[in-house]
Amino acid sequence: MILPPTIPYLQLPADRIGVNPPHHTLPGTVRLSTVTLQINNLDTSVDYYTRVIGLTLHEQSGVDGQRRARLGAPDGEIFLELREKRGVKYAPHRGRLGIYHFALLLPTRTDLARFVRNALELGVHVGSGDHHYSEATYLQDPDGISIEVYRDRPREAWQVTEGGEIVGRGDPLDLEALNISAGDTLWTGLPNGTTIGHMHFYIGDIAEGERFYHAGLGFPKVTWSFTAPSVLFVSAGGYHHHIGLNTWAAGSPPSGENDARLLTWDLILPDQSTLDQTVHSLRTEGFEVTATPEGPVANDPWGITVRLRTA
Repeated sequence: MILPPTIPYLQLPADRIGVNPPHHTLPGTVRLSTVTLQINNLDTSVDYYTRVIGLTLHEQSGVDGQRRARLGAPDGEIFLELREKRGVKYAPHRGRLGIYHFALLLPTRTDLARFVRNALELGVHVGSGDHHYSEATYLQDPDGISIEVYRDRPREAWQVTEGGEIVGRGDPLDLEALNISAGDTLWTGLPNGTTIGHMHFYIGDIAEGERFYHAGLGFPKVTWSFTAPSVLFVSAGGYHHHIGLNTWAAGSPPSGENDARLLTWDLILPDQSTLDQTVHSLRTEGFEVTATPEGPVANDPWGITVRLRTA
């Protein structure tokens, strides 16, 4: 595949990255927050997410079959809520529409190196890839749900086309070089400064996904042509992607009540005005938005639920 000419990100400011949506454009100050998963066994999942992924357990409550746990960074920032439903089915690879993975962004390359070293020492399989804008690793939780743990390269090292499209690759990650950067310090879990970097979903149709996430929510398209027709990336503020969409599981059913699955993910908006504009934009595109005590929620065409909140 011949890729279009690229230039360093530094020469193309964030407001020239991507294609803006028709109704309103999310500001670069948006962020992603709590991911809520339905899982089979809370004890097994809490052990995995604390011991392997390195999250800190902050809350655990409930009775058998209806137990919950909230995990995140040491400072109390919550990234993950686990809700137990005994007997739910293992998430098959490319077998359900819904979550492909949620991604934890680490502050530094050294943090990623220590994370990988710990996982490998525990005997956990770690997939990996060098996307040029990031170095990424991939793992699966006990219910088959994928997690990406990655670090970003500096933005001035990213590549974009002259038309404002961010260019990524899928090259092998140099794990040997990464391991050298780990140093002698032991891994003690995900550090403060970790964030939910992005979400990636299996969807049934790119055009309909674009209508919800781009035209509806207001994320600019940032990678759209050289990954067509099966992948679309959208983001705010010129980021490489806040949301990834792919049709690799097209034809499969959406995740259901008896599946291990994503229940909700949170989009944090800077203020009430931005939230109101986002709700109006979604409704303009014909999507229902429902008020809840925790904030408005909307479902994409495959039942993936986003909850809108303000900072």
